[in-house]
Amino acid sequence: MRIDELDYDLPEALIAQRPLEERDASRLLVLDRAGGEVRHETVRALPALLEPSLLVVNDTRVIPARLHGHKPTGGKVELLLVERLGPAGVRERWVALGRASKGLAPGTEVTLAEGALRARVEARREGGEVEVTLEADEPLDAVLSRAGEVPLPPYIRRAPSDEDRERYQTVFASEPGAVAAPTAGLHLSARLLAELESAGHRLARVTLHVGPGTFAPVNADRLEEHLMHAERFDVPAATAAAIAEARREGRKVIAVGTTVV
Repeated sequence: MRIDELDYDLPEALIAQRPLEERDASRLLVLDRAGGEVRHETVRALPALLEPSLLVVNDTRVIPARLHGHKPTGGKVELLLVERLGPAGVRERWVALGRASKGLAPGTEVTLAEGALRARVEARREGGEVEVTLEADEPLDAVLSRAGEVPLPPYIRRAPSDEDRERYQTVFASEPGAVAAPTAGLHLSARLLAELESAGHRLARVTLHVGPGTFAPVNADRLEEHLMHAERFDVPAATAAAIAEARREGRKVIAVGTTVV
């Protein structure tokens, strides 16, 4: 399929820059497959729209992975941490996306988080990725929690706020490791999940750490030629068993914010 076949006009004025106060008040477009009718609802109508199913949600948690700093020369540097390559501690090795005025060659040393974090570029990878060693005087997770920014999507034209640290998470987020939220899950509230369970739905969890590929533009002319980034995932044994049981019972298995089912 050619990429231009997927083009459509989305005026920037229609892209919300801040979330609604209530998650499940988000709009939902409903298509009646039998009659072809299209109508507008809100996400909180899901219990009445879905037959009892197994809902598989993604419990990944977005880390405050964007860091700002500078080289010894004063040149500005931005790192987006993508994947931890070893144990957590005061000295860690990460894969990151790096941006700097004159690039980030191996051996480059960078000061981040207003001096709280020191970084050294160890190697370059394809796609703009670099391997870096990060070192601090306290556990790196503590530095990220205090000084890292939540990496909002590029179509959000504002700086991240303190509110985004929790609002740009699903209500079931528990496993840190993503650089973007599984956006389909952002509309589910604790109240709505309780209503779905009362209506006979079951809930299971997987972990799929959303990577930077979710932001990457498609540069190929054909969809089949686009190179996707790898993403890490975990399917617990209990979830695999729940999926198998749902299929034996003839229940639908609905993935919310993940494709791992």
